[in-house]
Amino acid sequence: MNWIDYLVLAVYFSSMIAIGLWSMLRVKGQEDYFMGGRGFGKLLQTFAAFGSGTGAHEPVTVGRTGWTSGLSGVWSALMWLFVTPVYWVIAVWYRRMRHLTLGDWFVERYESRAMGAAYSLFAIIFYAFYLSTMFSAIAKFAVPLLGFETMAGLPLQYVLVPGLALIVILYGVLGGLTAAYYTDLIQGLFIILLSVLLIPFGLLALVKNFGDPETMGIMDGFRILHERVSPDYFSLFAGPSAGEFPVQYIVSLSILAMIGIVVQPHFIATGGGSAKSEDEARIGLVVGNFLKRLCTVGWALTALIALALLAGSAEIAIDPDRVWGVAAREILGPLNMGLVGLMLACLMAAMMSSADTYMIVTAGLVTRNVYAAFINPDADERTYVLVGRISGLLTIVGAALVAMTMADVFGQFKFAVELPILFAAPFWMGMFWRRTNRTAVWLTILFSLMAFFVLPSLLPRLVPALRESPSFSTATHLVTKTTERIATAADVARHEAWLQVADDARRQDNEELLRQLGAEPPPASVGEPIQVVTTSGGRPIFWSESLEPVGESQLETVAEYQQGETHVLEQRRTGSFVGRGDFNLDFLLYPLVGIDLSSVSKATLETLRLPPRVLTPFLVLILASLVTPRNSSMVLDRYYVKMKTVVDPDPVKDREQLEISYADPRRFEGQRMFPGTDWEMLRPRAKDILGVVLSIVVCGLIIGLVVFLAGIGAQ
Repeated sequence: MNWIDYLVLAVYFSSMIAIGLWSMLRVKGQEDYFMGGRGFGKLLQTFAAFGSGTGAHEPVTVGRTGWTSGLSGVWSALMWLFVTPVYWVIAVWYRRMRHLTLGDWFVERYESRAMGAAYSLFAIIFYAFYLSTMFSAIAKFAVPLLGFETMAGLPLQYVLVPGLALIVILYGVLGGLTAAYYTDLIQGLFIILLSVLLIPFGLLALVKNFGDPETMGIMDGFRILHERVSPDYFSLFAGPSAGEFPVQYIVSLSILAMIGIVVQPHFIATGGGSAKSEDEARIGLVVGNFLKRLCTVGWALTALIALALLAGSAEIAIDPDRVWGVAAREILGPLNMGLVGLMLACLMAAMMSSADTYMIVTAGLVTRNVYAAFINPDADERTYVLVGRISGLLTIVGAALVAMTMADVFGQFKFAVELPILFAAPFWMGMFWRRTNRTAVWLTILFSLMAFFVLPSLLPRLVPALRESPSFSTATHLVTKTTERIATAADVARHEAWLQVADDARRQDNEELLRQLGAEPPPASVGEPIQVVTTSGGRPIFWSESLEPVGESQLETVAEYQQGETHVLEQRRTGSFVGRGDFNLDFLLYPLVGIDLSSVSKATLETLRLPPRVLTPFLVLILASLVTPRNSSMVLDRYYVKMKTVVDPDPVKDREQLEISYADPRRFEGQRMFPGTDWEMLRPRAKDILGVVLSIVVCGLIIGLVVFLAGIGAQ
């Protein structure tokens, strides 16, 4: 990076802080600070949904999976595509709640201030880990762009993470949700730029390096891309990873995402609660998320271009997570136009546009559902806003500390995305079934907490013999697939890069680097046949980390067969083993009903986690609700009639409509799907059906766009 790159970063950060100072002058009370006065239109709601839903880790994750798995790697982020049509329905819920936090919703629906506080605790832990993944990611991905790994004698993350946290605190804590939304608008434009910037310059770099710039144009870059990268890398559902993202895995991830996303704390704001009306809420949430899906397509194409151009990079051979940073440096750096600084600003924008919203939402929960509920319910608006600002500051500081003290980015992210299981079933059932009650919800939360978070870690400590039990020392079969195809230039470059790093590691006697580097790619010459060998499986079924052999172990052939042009060898490891990590209670159900999991793939094994984790909390909640006392009929009547009352953008008229509804709880009885029962679903309106149908059509168009772009230049 040179002076113009640093100038771009300075202008960007200064603009964010200026917006925070301007927004601070507009904050008069809690609703201004936490919800921006509920005055946001379609544009700001769109970019709020887009910005808060796009983290810095996502484009780089797609870059890595695209590098290793080809076009099918796009599903590492595009798996959310099929959830988007549901957003057309749920955006209305958040606006009709008329609350400042989702904690307020749990307090109202279940008549429990303690549940609001419990949800606030969940939000604090959730965002501490979820935001820490973004801080960790941006620090790691900035290394190739900045060109150095230490600053003032410290690892870069110990300087960069606190610096980013300080910027977010300055504009977010000062200006509240208004500052977050206006900066999200700017940062959203940066993220879109991030998604497309490398594509034209990368295609031109392919022409410059491997073609004739005098006679070739940008479209010839697509042809060179296909010449240098093997055709199987352009498959949307298979690819060189032999199905890392098969259809059943995509479906299961979509269902899990749909069940859990509704209780992520920021959805009360970006999901529609801060919009002027229900239409703004719906359009903002759906369009913002479709915009993200389109950006995902750009990320995948960028990864393929980087593979064609930089397959010989030793840096990426060591760590594929650096694809994005190395590509930006090598493609944009020589232009000396400040584009490297712009790319770094774009990556930071992807992180900061999420961090600011999450910070404000968590601050609202602490203020509303802890401080006001239990400490000082009679404080004035200025005090509540001050508490919110302090809470937001502590949230960002906590996430930064987790990022600097935990090295396992994936572990941080996995823990965060699994936490919503605690509150998902109570939310969904509470929306539709009057019989769901406070006692049953507490029992369900306790069950989910114990079954999915506490017992898996506690049981091996209480019963150490579990780790050595033969019943729980099974693993999936080790599957080796050998396919013969013609070598491409990227194959040759990859092998040369591997040899370079491996030689350096051996000279330095660096065993850790050799393990990180992985298996040697097949030696290749362009145009000659090579054998591509992929190995998968061998994953412990009942343990989260590994199975360590005790004494000698052997491989025993289970099956050997031909699958089209691919030779498949299935083996299992025999001997005695000790399980490491947490105990996977999820999978106890399957052996009990006679299902053998040893022959399933990694993706199928992950798919089979879905039924226990998603369905059992619903089952526990339903059964517990049937045998425990109902909540107050008067409170339930007010809640459900409020959720059926269409929001009027005029606050005065909206209050008038609510008073009419409260006076007649049966006002919408004729619109119910099941009148006279405990089920409170309304019959869908034409607008509801049309929006969902159009969203499904757009999903198909986006998939078609991916396939179309991947086919440009193919012979």
